[in-house]
Amino acid sequence: MKTLVAGDSAPIFTLKDENDQDIKLAEYIGKKQVLVYFYPKAMTPGCTVQAQGLRDHKAELDKLNTQVFGISPDEPKKLAKFCLRDELNFSLLSDPDHSVADAFGVWGLKKFMGREYDGIHRLSFLIGLDGKISHVFNKFKTKDHHQVVLDLLNKL
Repeated sequence: MKTLVAGDSAPIFTLKDENDQDIKLAEYIGKKQVLVYFYPKAMTPGCTVQAQGLRDHKAELDKLNTQVFGISPDEPKKLAKFCLRDELNFSLLSDPDHSVADAFGVWGLKKFMGREYDGIHRLSFLIGLDGKISHVFNKFKTKDHHQVVLDLLNKL
């Protein structure tokens, strides 16, 4: 697993959102910064807390010209349930074959309770207007993720 770093070009992708509509990263380049955050599984405790934090601070992210996309291997139908249940106000994207997670370098070996398996590592990437990764968020707790992102954005 070779994770992308600041300065790398962001992989251009098209993924289905919770409404089964195509979302194209290329349509945002040059217009908005994009926060792409990878999370393991919809509607699990940590992923829920992380999404709720971003939901609750969306107005601040909007003022900072930042579009949020959450990416997981979940199918659009499950993402739709997650968005509805938690009243999410940003799009969740479906990456069932983990090709986008692979491209960002966040799919790889994980260990949990003595078990090894392949899955998504919880990382976030801020993509600048130029299409390059301007920051990688790799040290945060799910409940503080939104604040770590906002702290950085407010310094830019």
